[in-house]
Amino acid sequence: MSWKTSYRSFYYDGAPEPLDPVLENGKVALLVIDVQNTYLDRPDPATLEGFELDHYHAWTPFHQRMHGTVIPTIQRLLGEFRGRGLDVLFARIACHLKDGRDRSLSQKKPGWNDLLLPKNFYESQIPDSVEPIGEEIVVTKTTDSALTGTNLRLILTNLGVTHVVCVGIFTDQCVSSTVRSLADESFDVIVVEDGCAAGSQELHDREIEIINMIYASVMNADELVGYLP
Repeated sequence: MSWKTSYRSFYYDGAPEPLDPVLENGKVALLVIDVQNTYLDRPDPATLEGFELDHYHAWTPFHQRMHGTVIPTIQRLLGEFRGRGLDVLFARIACHLKDGRDRSLSQKKPGWNDLLLPKNFYESQIPDSVEPIGEEIVVTKTTDSALTGTNLRLILTNLGVTHVVCVGIFTDQCVSSTVRSLADESFDVIVVEDGCAAGSQELHDREIEIINMIYASVMNADELVGYLP
């Protein structure tokens, strides 16, 4: 099944197939979103019990997808973009102040989004497996959207980028928020399905269906590479 007919929500059932994207050298960029140490490191389960052990096991499918599918896909796309001389950019969550006063409200609320990641701490860094090289741009955000909390929109515009290929985590949160912001700013967005993950496969699949066709074209890495200049 082609990306042109996959991942369709209720709204797009029976809609015409989208046109092939026209990706031009100098106008397409890869954006890697929030792949950071804090989301990939795991404690030794032998040291856990009760809720913490249950929580560890609940997150195992996410880590399996990250290490078995998402990171290899991102590594492949980094190689493809770099090898073709196309721009690669990164976005990460991190606060500038150690006490996190500069974070957006969404990152101060109790629960999952209560993130305190000072910018120079190990937890906020991009792992070696997908680290930036050379002059590749990294924007640091205190919001979910990589556009809202940074000068990324201006950077992309100055670079002449019209098409942004998005990968990273979490599909239903920072990836989705960034994709929606990019679309609202009239960038043409492609989400690489096998280059993203959510906390659960169900959440990933649901969000991919929600953003497809209106905010982005969703395709797999093989399909995307076929369009790269």
